Amino acid sequence: MNYFQALILGFLQGVGEFLPISSSAHLAIVPYLSGWKYQGLQYDVMLHLGTLLAVVAYFWKDWLRVIQDGILKPEKKEGRFLWYILAATVPGALAGYFLEEKAETVFREPSVIAGSLIFFSFFIYLADRLAASRKNLDSLTLPEAIFIGLLQSLAIIPGASRSGVTIMAALFLGYRREAAARFSFLLATPLIVGAGLLELPRISLSAVDGPFLVGLISSSVFGFISIKFLLAFLKTRNLIPFVVYRLGLAAIVLLKYFL
Repeated sequence: MNYFQALILGFLQGVGEFLPISSSAHLAIVPYLSGWKYQGLQYDVMLHLGTLLAVVAYFWKDWLRVIQDGILKPEKKEGRFLWYILAATVPGALAGYFLEEKAETVFREPSVIAGSLIFFSFFIYLADRLAASRKNLDSLTLPEAIFIGLLQSLAIIPGASRSGVTIMAALFLGYRREAAARFSFLLATPLIVGAGLLELPRISLSAVDGPFLVGLISSSVFGFISIKFLLAFLKTRNLIPFVVYRLGLAAIVLLKYFL
């Protein structure tokens, strides 16, 4: 892998992780369309560490408050938020642990990715069109957090989009678009930490070369920009442009696959 490819893959990870377009789909599709060698799920997870840096850098004040309230005031409403996030993380962590092999093989078939992009686009569209969009995160309950976490586990399938399915779930529960995105980003943090810690022992130090670092930095920078962009975007806009993009990308993959 050269520096240009690392830069592009980092960009795709940073943008795709937080916009509802699926980073894992892009990390598989772009090498497929361009003839690049797929670097493997482990490299994808390492790129996720770049987006972890982005989400921590953007939400560090929020996380300090969430952790402090969770430890010092666990019985109060604001203190329970930390434990809601951790509870919601469990389904995704279990899916990643038990389905890792399929995530690296069967789920990365171009036809599966295209189908996933189309299938979940339909539900993202429905959530955006039908949701009441009136609740803020201070209304979150444990059953709602677990429901969002259960849908997050579907993101093991490239094309589903972790941010897409969690935002979709929160919209179906009546949360405002910006609040849904904010919870999605906070929910990403422990899951990315866990995936990174699971893969770290399997990564050779010799793999940490120049292109690796370029990809890490690229995913961090573009991830931070994407978080800021989407939170501002959803204050006044809806998710339809992302649905259109997902469908267009699926069409390109299917054309390549069948022609």
